[in-house]
Amino acid sequence: MFEGLSDRLDRSFKILKGQGRITEINVAESVKEIRKALIEADVSYKIAKEFTSHVKEKALGENVLTAVKPGDLMVKIVHDELAELMGGEQVDINIKGSPAVILIAGLQGSGKTTFAAKLANYLKNKQGKQPLLVAGDVYRPAAIEQLKVLGNQVGIEVYTEEGNQDPVKIAKSAVQHAKNNSKNIVIVDTAGRLAVDEQMMDEISSIKKAIDPEEILFVVDSMTGQDAVNTAKAFNDLLDFDGVVLTKLDGDTRGGAALTIKSIVNKPIKFVGIGEKMDALDLFHPSRMADRILGMGDIVTLVEKAQEQFDEEEARKIQKKIAKNQFNFNDFLKQIQQIKKMGNVKDLMGMIPGMGKALKDADIDDDAFKGIEAIISSMTNEERENPKLLDGSRRKRIARGSGNDIQEVNRLIKQFAETSKMMKAMSSGGGRNMMNMMQGAKGLRR
Repeated sequence: MFEGLSDRLDRSFKILKGQGRITEINVAESVKEIRKALIEADVSYKIAKEFTSHVKEKALGENVLTAVKPGDLMVKIVHDELAELMGGEQVDINIKGSPAVILIAGLQGSGKTTFAAKLANYLKNKQGKQPLLVAGDVYRPAAIEQLKVLGNQVGIEVYTEEGNQDPVKIAKSAVQHAKNNSKNIVIVDTAGRLAVDEQMMDEISSIKKAIDPEEILFVVDSMTGQDAVNTAKAFNDLLDFDGVVLTKLDGDTRGGAALTIKSIVNKPIKFVGIGEKMDALDLFHPSRMADRILGMGDIVTLVEKAQEQFDEEEARKIQKKIAKNQFNFNDFLKQIQQIKKMGNVKDLMGMIPGMGKALKDADIDDDAFKGIEAIISSMTNEERENPKLLDGSRRKRIARGSGNDIQEVNRLIKQFAETSKMMKAMSSGGGRNMMNMMQGAKGLRR
């Protein structure tokens, strides 16, 4: 995500980090490189020029020339300007209706149906809502079936009307169905349409009038770059939507849509899709995204993801076992499973400041723990509970059962022993123990 832009911006800052005297010429040269980086990221020349003019003005006003670390000061200025360009503050979705009706719009292939299911899953699990998904795409083959499959995955009802080809009537009936069945959220998936298709644009305008949604979200495939921004303007002129959703942000995207769509349509980005799984949906925080673009990581989001999987009672049990030197492979396996629930391993590690660049070319996939899980699964429950039993013959059996070399088994057992010692040291004495550290993380906010 934004890899090319991050690299170019990093090179532009090095102009000011090098040896020699800092001058207005140095600053101008750095700003010129920043403008090139933005244009290469598919930001329009007009917006790139305005952006760098603001950066230059602030840089000279902030006494970059006399700063002890002018490169670092320039990074801060660019960070703040990027965050402002993308909206400044995080904006919540409006779900105050009874039921709250959310209309999903966008181009064909932008990921509307998948997003609708992800949003329903998000509102159900994180806000305790009772959503109803509405299959309003009556034109695309298998669109209704796709939504049914996704709805089944996340345990959410999908409203359909077999044989009805009128999405306006379907949407109205769905809202009434939600009222009759105690659903407090209605998410209406609609057919993809081109802004130049007058008939289809009239149709979605009619759906809006019929159901009077609290929230209209425009879904954009971020890989389409500046074209997506231009399309968003055409849709906004007709629908006056409330927010933007950027999908496929984990793909090979240059980032132009994320950076400029707010300034073009003056509507906030509310969500970003960062993977195919149903929980791969994040609120959009402009400041945190600027952190990630500039290689600063995103520790706040990482902590929030950890908290979602964090069980205080389980943590207390684990802490007691660590203190008594009873932490075992069953406990270790539980910790791995919690980490896996947090999301893609490489993305998670990239949220740690400084790790993004180090991992740029690393091949880390979702199966990163597969070998470890196979080794632990090949142990008997007695061996997992008491790792001291793992002598040479047992290790050979585990290696055969897990499809690993004996060296891999030995390495895991050694790492486990070292980790257990470290965790015991962290949890003992008068220092902040693991529980306190997690509690402290709960208060971490930017």
